[in-house]
Amino acid sequence: MTDQHRAVAIVPARDMGASEAFYRRLGFVVAADYGDYRILEDERGGHIHLNATPGWPAKIEDNALGLYLYVEDVDAAADRVRELIIGAGPEIKPWGTYEFAVSDPNGALVRIGRVIE
Repeated sequence: MTDQHRAVAIVPARDMGASEAFYRRLGFVVAADYGDYRILEDERGGHIHLNATPGWPAKIEDNALGLYLYVEDVDAAADRVRELIIGAGPEIKPWGTYEFAVSDPNGALVRIGRVIE
């Protein structure tokens, strides 16, 4: 991977402060702030762009957006957002990952996990 070839999610944010705080809990920091558009990154090369979208649907049922964040330490990530976890918590899935799911402040489904080797 190079800076010239990668995919980055642009995540709508009804409340930019709440969205930034949520992704900070998952290890992201603001790399660039353009007011209504913020670029977040983590120490491993992950990037998320937050775009102010005040009218975005509030409920996960009305929101088709989903993200998958691959992390090395799933349990540590789960500990940072334990009260937000949907379901039982980190578990082995039939598709070969160890993961859990949360909803971000905008209703996006965020799965966090790793491939089981």
